[in-house]
Amino acid sequence: MSREARVETGFLLRRLQRGELLSMPHSRLMPSIGARCHELRINDVGGTWRVLYRIDIDAIVILEVFAKKTGKTPKAVIETCRKRLKEYEDAGK
Repeated sequence: MSREARVETGFLLRRLQRGELLSMPHSRLMPSIGARCHELRINDVGGTWRVLYRIDIDAIVILEVFAKKTGKTPKAVIETCRKRLKEYEDAGK
């Protein structure tokens, strides 16, 4: 991820932390992962990056960051996110 892409990612995450809801082209819902899950869409010189996250009342939970190379989010990425969400929820109990 280039420096410019990291700066853009940080800027968008700060907006989310302040309670702003982002929509296309910056973010879209990812119900295949779970409730309140979204993906940030970061365009970079060498390609496109995705930051998968969930909006909680007190936090933005980052689930995965990956370089997008296909039209669909890989199943392995979705499964990893679901697993991390379960672990996060179980740790909070």
